Amino acid sequence: MTRHELPQGMIRATGTTGTHEGYMPGWANDFETEALPDALPQGMNSPQKCNYGLYGEQLSGTAFTANPPERTWTYRIRPSVKHSARYTKIDLPYWKSAPNVDPDVISLGQYRWDPVPTQDGLTWLTGMRTMTTAGDVNTQVGMASHIYLVTESMQDAYFFSADSELLVVPQEGKLRFATELGIIDIEPKEIAIIPRGLVYRVEVLEGPCRGFVCENYGQKFELPGRGPIGANCMANPRDFKAPVAAFEDREVPSTLTVKWCGQFHETKIPQSPLDVVAWHGNYAPYKYDLRTYCPVGAILFDHPDPSIFTVLTAPSGVPGTANIDFVLFRERWMVAENTFRPPWYHKNIMSELMGNIYGQYDAKPQGFVPGGTSLHNMMLPHGPDRNAFEGASNSNLGPEKLDNTMSFMFETRFPQHLTQFAGKEAPLQDDYIDCWDSLEKKFDGTPGKK
Repeated sequence: MTRHELPQGMIRATGTTGTHEGYMPGWANDFETEALPDALPQGMNSPQKCNYGLYGEQLSGTAFTANPPERTWTYRIRPSVKHSARYTKIDLPYWKSAPNVDPDVISLGQYRWDPVPTQDGLTWLTGMRTMTTAGDVNTQVGMASHIYLVTESMQDAYFFSADSELLVVPQEGKLRFATELGIIDIEPKEIAIIPRGLVYRVEVLEGPCRGFVCENYGQKFELPGRGPIGANCMANPRDFKAPVAAFEDREVPSTLTVKWCGQFHETKIPQSPLDVVAWHGNYAPYKYDLRTYCPVGAILFDHPDPSIFTVLTAPSGVPGTANIDFVLFRERWMVAENTFRPPWYHKNIMSELMGNIYGQYDAKPQGFVPGGTSLHNMMLPHGPDRNAFEGASNSNLGPEKLDNTMSFMFETRFPQHLTQFAGKEAPLQDDYIDCWDSLEKKFDGTPGKK
């Protein structure tokens, strides 16, 4: 195995498994990877002396006795305690955590926003804009949804969240996550999962960058149970990619910011903390190409529940009721006979925040634009607008492909509370609720009328 040096000076492993350079395939695998030959101990985790003078250190994503445990052994130039000093509280006013119930903002209602415009001078930390919060970060339940606006790379600056794992959904631009465990590059039509506690730096590869973030306070995301669907379709484990080991050995004054119980603290350190030369384990960041998601659906009649489009789920203490579901609506064929094909009118116990990555969403052909967001909170009715209803009710029901479309949903069992930014600053479509005004009463008591 030889060195491969990246523009930032990181040394990355070569000789990867699979067909994607720089990545290892598989969800929740026990990976092993080293950026220098023989840096990874074999047959044991904690030798008396590690090769190259490295320090062995374990990063745990679950309790020690969890089944199965999620943990990764790292072999690094310095132990993490050398990347931590005295902390100073700082303010990132647009990044909010639950509970965050603003008395001046009404969360009850059906809401939709235009894309939040990007602006110069924003990094991953200063460009985060929280739209909704749900649950409680202190008791580790619920979530927050954010829009990220990034136009500048973090320079000798690093971050980790002790509160949450982050699910990142790009809509515009390309980002690089230089993490302790390796490098993940993502662009629209891909997602990244960044585990709780993992240190990283975010760089702009192609900007400006805008996208969506689901901040998961609860149990980690996992692949949903497929039940009678069986072993194939939906999101397949082999399509998730974990990075190979990469490290940098740079003595340069740096800043590390930590999110802890909803507050942000900063510490100054004299070197880069991205110094893991080798690692093995199953607690790692991932990327996933949404174009590899294989939808399933009705092939004769009726419209299944949207749960069939679940990519990842974060379970709660209530069986069958998720803390968060990440649901994808992408290109697919519609073939159901004698069936109203778009999503039907409904209200349910889940709160649904949607984002449009590109194209046109079938239930809202107007107004829900790429980069836009909508929120339908728990037990609030919603469904197709008049144009979508009339079109679907009167169309020729031959096979039809929904093409050039990709939207998603962050769905949670908790009510999502709007932030001050979402209610007062983000480009709210005040007339969204009016999209149902023109729905007509068709009932007149005549049998057989349609």
